[in-house]
Amino acid sequence: MPRPVTLFTGQWADLPLETLAQKVSEWGFDGLELACWGDHFEVDKALEKDSYVREKRDLLEKYNLKCFAISNHLVGQCVCDPIDNRHKAILPPRLWGDGDPEGVRQRAAEEMKNTAKAAKLFGVDVVNGFTGSSVWAKLYFFPPTSQADIDAGYQDFADRWIPILDTFQEQGVKFGLEVHPTEIAYDIITFERALKAVNNHPAFGINFDPSHLIHQFIDPVELINAFPDRIFHVHVKDSRVQLTGRNSILSSHLDFGDHRRGWDFVSPGHGDVRWDPIIRALNRIGYQGPLSIEWEDSGMDREFGAQEALQVVRKADFAPSAVAFDAAFAKE
Repeated sequence: MPRPVTLFTGQWADLPLETLAQKVSEWGFDGLELACWGDHFEVDKALEKDSYVREKRDLLEKYNLKCFAISNHLVGQCVCDPIDNRHKAILPPRLWGDGDPEGVRQRAAEEMKNTAKAAKLFGVDVVNGFTGSSVWAKLYFFPPTSQADIDAGYQDFADRWIPILDTFQEQGVKFGLEVHPTEIAYDIITFERALKAVNNHPAFGINFDPSHLIHQFIDPVELINAFPDRIFHVHVKDSRVQLTGRNSILSSHLDFGDHRRGWDFVSPGHGDVRWDPIIRALNRIGYQGPLSIEWEDSGMDREFGAQEALQVVRKADFAPSAVAFDAAFAKE
């Protein structure tokens, strides 16, 4: 059976959910991965109003769409981050409050617990998102940064996230961290460190997104190989390295879409991600969940891009063989 192909709604939250659902259904998607912003999925309303979840389900069913996961990246980012005015722009006023950093982090943590409860009510068992990080800004070790400083950052992550993950476990829901620069885990080594920090918590895993690995010169398949039992969800997104000898892989403080950047996100099929090895790796670990297109390309119309990306994914996905190709030559 081909895996279901869904569209992550985070980059489409300017559209009412029904408008987007109608478009996505007409384009031929199997479902939506609902972002917890815009009017797409509102955690507080899901917990306050019995009819809210039913209405969302009815809307998806109206357009013959399914939902396998919801995502709360923006709130999750604020659990561990040093908080500043950039975070105010991504949070609702009820979570920002007076902007006191520790208060923001604590409210964000409670909202992530509530997200697990809302997911259970909605009937999905995966929540994707970010964790934030108190040590990402210490990526380049000058002034000299000791491993004790970094250890303290991972301890801070554990202290803040283990209670959240315990709530996820109680609700029968898993949290998929999008392994991603700016998070507590951004590559294979740091995910291993994060997993150890939370004592291999069964609710903590990966929302696999190769686009964030490619521009770090990491083979995405190696993340799958390293943590086969922690791949909870898959994003389909692409990125392209465009080093010229004048720019940096650190992106030179340039906006996405600026041709001078050392790398940028592009629509699936237009970048450096090789999908065949990834599909083979997912087959090898038995992943049968959705392939969720997270569409980001500053140089392409998004409606054209989403539809083209759907065709790229349909063409790339294939089931594993049920028989060895040389079985016909086997002797009794």
